[in-house]
Amino acid sequence: MANASRQVLWEYWGAELKRHRENAGLTQEMLGEKVFVSGGYIGQFEQAIRRPQLDVAIRIDQVLQTDGFFERTWRKLIDDQRYVDYFAKVVELEPLATTICEFAPMIVPGLLQTEPYMRALMRAASPFAPDEAFDEGVQSRLDRAVVFNSGGGPVYWVVLHEAALRTPVGSPGVMADQLDHIVRLIRDHKALVQLLPFSAGAYPSMGKMLKLMDFEDAPPTAYTEAVYSGTLLDDPAIVKRVQQDYDLIRAAALSPEASLALIESAAEDYRQCATTT
Repeated sequence: MANASRQVLWEYWGAELKRHRENAGLTQEMLGEKVFVSGGYIGQFEQAIRRPQLDVAIRIDQVLQTDGFFERTWRKLIDDQRYVDYFAKVVELEPLATTICEFAPMIVPGLLQTEPYMRALMRAASPFAPDEAFDEGVQSRLDRAVVFNSGGGPVYWVVLHEAALRTPVGSPGVMADQLDHIVRLIRDHKALVQLLPFSAGAYPSMGKMLKLMDFEDAPPTAYTEAVYSGTLLDDPAIVKRVQQDYDLIRAAALSPEASLALIESAAEDYRQCATTT
């Protein structure tokens, strides 16, 4: 389903929510209280600014006595085949965030990846697949990077472990271009990037990727991944603990200026390697 068509259907979902809510004589705040979200959340659902979670859609059906309408339509609309189930919600939240903070222990995170780097990662996971099999996955990642192109997009702050620079993905030329891309985003003030050097030693949540997102009128979330699974967390106590881990990682990282210099140096090393092979 095309993004535009899906958005129209979410707008319909929101309009139906507003209609049923008003027919029930409830304000946004009253309905929000009954389904355990804020009235502002309900307003964002009705305007198709934000997507509800499944449990909220189910509670809306129960409160408004809509015979499962909102749950059924939610299940159809949320089924975006471009993304695995556990990551689809994260993709929807990224453009709504005011701040996105990430820690990447081994690879450059998706929002920063160049197309050749993406393809090299996908090829490593599927060595016998035809090249065209990766087209949709590549495009879906490139689509996410529009957050850097829109005015007023989220503040993006990422900590990369030095391993993400030193682990070659694809050819030396691919790595040089990938690191040059990160440098351009830094110099264009679209991303703040720090490096956690090997010399920093052990760090919190060691080896695990972390993504934290803050929103203007919604609680913050934290996301982390394991093998073929991911978890989006919104429990305030757990998100706070993840934030503390991220803060400790960031405190151990190099300054933005020193990080930029190391990224540029690594890019030059890859570039020289590319010209001699």
